[in-house]
Amino acid sequence: QFKLIVENPVKSIASGLQVKAVVEYTPNHAEDLQDKLTLLVDDDIVDIPLLGLIPYCHLEIESEIDFGEMVANNKLITKEISIANRGSTSGVFRILYEGLVLLNIKPTRGVVKPKSVRTIKVDVCTDAPGVIKEMMKVELEGRGCTGVWIKGVVVEQVLKVLGVSCGKVLKCINFGPLYFGTSKTEQINLYNESPECIDWVAVLEDNAVGGEMGTDLQGSTDAVLQDLSLKNRDVDVSTMVLCVPNQGTLQPYEKSLITLCFSPEDFEADDSSLIQDYVLFLRFETVGKRGGCLQTLSDGSHSRHVDLALMGSGFPVILTFKPGTVINFKECYLGEQTQVICTMKNESEFLPVTFSFRKTAHFNISPERGKLKKKSEKEVAFSFSPRQIGTFEMKQIIDIIGTRVDKNNVDVLKTKPFHQIYLTLLGVCKSKPKSVLFTVNPGLTPLISNATGQFVARGTGQLSDTAPVAILKSTQTQIHTHRKNRDCKDDALIAFPNDRAASLRPSEWNKKYRTIFTKTERYNYIDPDFAYTPSERLFREECKKYYTDFVSRLRQRRLEKEAARQFLIYNNPLSIGIKPAEGLKSPNISIADFPKEKLQHKMLPLDGNCMLTSRKLAAIVSKSTNKGVWSWLSPMPSSAQEKEDCSLTLTHKQLHQIFIGPSTIDFGDVCVYSTTTRELHIINNLSVHIWIQIEIEAAELHETSPLSQVVPPLTKTHIPVVLETNTVGMFKRSFSYKINNQHTGHVLVVANAMPIELQLSTRELILTPVPGCLAGSEFRRTVQLCNPRNHPAAFTWRPVTGDRKSAFTIKPTRGFVEAYSDLECEVVWHPGFRTPETGQFTLCVRKGDSVNLKCFAKVTIHT
Repeated sequence: QFKLIVENPVKSIASGLQVKAVVEYTPNHAEDLQDKLTLLVDDDIVDIPLLGLIPYCHLEIESEIDFGEMVANNKLITKEISIANRGSTSGVFRILYEGLVLLNIKPTRGVVKPKSVRTIKVDVCTDAPGVIKEMMKVELEGRGCTGVWIKGVVVEQVLKVLGVSCGKVLKCINFGPLYFGTSKTEQINLYNESPECIDWVAVLEDNAVGGEMGTDLQGSTDAVLQDLSLKNRDVDVSTMVLCVPNQGTLQPYEKSLITLCFSPEDFEADDSSLIQDYVLFLRFETVGKRGGCLQTLSDGSHSRHVDLALMGSGFPVILTFKPGTVINFKECYLGEQTQVICTMKNESEFLPVTFSFRKTAHFNISPERGKLKKKSEKEVAFSFSPRQIGTFEMKQIIDIIGTRVDKNNVDVLKTKPFHQIYLTLLGVCKSKPKSVLFTVNPGLTPLISNATGQFVARGTGQLSDTAPVAILKSTQTQIHTHRKNRDCKDDALIAFPNDRAASLRPSEWNKKYRTIFTKTERYNYIDPDFAYTPSERLFREECKKYYTDFVSRLRQRRLEKEAARQFLIYNNPLSIGIKPAEGLKSPNISIADFPKEKLQHKMLPLDGNCMLTSRKLAAIVSKSTNKGVWSWLSPMPSSAQEKEDCSLTLTHKQLHQIFIGPSTIDFGDVCVYSTTTRELHIINNLSVHIWIQIEIEAAELHETSPLSQVVPPLTKTHIPVVLETNTVGMFKRSFSYKINNQHTGHVLVVANAMPIELQLSTRELILTPVPGCLAGSEFRRTVQLCNPRNHPAAFTWRPVTGDRKSAFTIKPTRGFVEAYSDLECEVVWHPGFRTPETGQFTLCVRKGDSVNLKCFAKVTIHT
């Protein structure tokens, strides 16, 4: 099969010349050949091997595909495997797999061109946790059958609550006893034990089974039942339990430090001695994975959450005083002091009390501050030291000191008063009686004397530093007034007769003094060494005016701020600024006075620092679902408000209030070539518009419409998901959606595609004569065709005949059977001479499998 084409030289070849030889290879069968050429060079022999190889393909494939760790979140994970052809001709491959774990192996057969690579895609659905270890067989041309292992692990997306110090899983946190109005914090770690990031949100379960909100668990059964019947059960517990942060994102295997704060509030003002025990459940949920609203729509989905029980008790401050809260002091005189010893006792069996007495005029307390241990007492000395004469009834305020949380910084607890106790202090201060003795004036007139100067009172007190200058009512009479002074101005000051000492002091230049009776203008000496000059007087007036204007401006600014604050308070659609009348008191309205059906929680704002609670979410969902279903909405934001709302970036708490589901749409058994519809529900519980966009790649779901909708606030709608498949087998595909073109999610579609099928009521039909019929009459009987699928089935009856003509006929011979319906066909046997008593029909189903029906005629011969 080798052919040598050459012209051997006759003479020797000179240097630099060459001889060309051509070897042709023409194989006549698929076999590799080997030969040699012999080259004679002078006396040397050189052998040149010849190899004749047949062209072939050389296919190679990877032996393993490792999906690694995956989260059971109903997603389709795709991996690629390569088939390489390193040969010189194209090679054919074929993939065989009969399991249920691997999905959508494409392509399952094909041709790989030489020196090229063909990519095979394999999908795995992460709908259930477990270990994946599957083998698919691959037939490669020239290599036979080889196995490829598919490995992977599907794990649950687990959230765990761990202790900060111990690192162990926590199920419950007990805050212990606390006074009403105080706070206590605890820290935990929220741990993401999964290979994917988690968006989480904290929800307070205030209506969970086993929860207690303000019940005295230490009391008797009758007392607890009576308390439950009278108690306000609709308190907002989100104000008592704080979780910071209450939303966030956890990376794979990441821990996040969370601070929990418990602040019991006394909502029962009528009974301050009531003890309130609280048992609440805090749930950390994955965003969007709630089991409340759409639980019936999303059966089978994995709920990824963790619950943490919170326990705590609220106690009132109980301080008793002996002899009582009204302390009456004995009467005392100015400059004296009386004292009362009071015994203060802490009646609490669980908590100490830190107290502080506020300062009160005329009263002193020792000690002013201190701490009382539980069930202990202390003596306090109350002293009454009056500084003026009169009857005193003072309110003594006792501040109870404790730790309270700062709303802006939960990690910091501040020590401040949280409760006040009031005492009444009563005291009377009298002046000392003093006898005044009068003596005869020996002739020397003292500085202070009576009118005649005959009697002088001794011991009337200390002398004043200034000489007396007074205005008397003698200005109302004109008896002693000189005639020239009758027209004097009324603004003149009237002096005492013996105030000569006052006339020698520096006086103001613009003030005049007149005598008390004759109204003669008094002489006032102005010392130029001490009096103000005109320029100094102007400077003083300017300074006085400057500070007067400054104080006036401060007052005006304060009044403007107060007016602005009052305007902000009353500038709302609910209040028009009408203040209640003075002296009128609002009635005490209890929550029990209102019917239960009217108690509705306020709608949660768009976003805030308050926690989500199960009651608030249920109220919002009820408000949204009670409205009618909107079937057709705007596909794009059109108005200015819609564009503004749909451009917002939503927080985790806001996304948690949007329900799109079910997360798995199970069509069940569907027939190929049929059209089946299921609803994807969308509930917008926010107070803004949202824009939903659906992206579908699977060809079987392309009839789904609409793919874009703008959902108004507090609105419920749905999108029909249409499935049309032509392939028999398990169908699993997922499609994604976006909220406001930012936040993504996905929905898994599951269906079991079945072939078109018609079922016979029996495979063997026996025909017997009707009693009383004539000889030669036909035998008749019906057979029922049942269509168990959701698609009409076309059929045709074909008789199976051999050499002889069949005596059986069937009607109708062709037709349709509607979905989930039945159709009866009549089989007739025509008797005759030597007619066969057996027959067979084939039920040919269009695009389905055929079924055989055997017929027998049972003939009875009477002798």
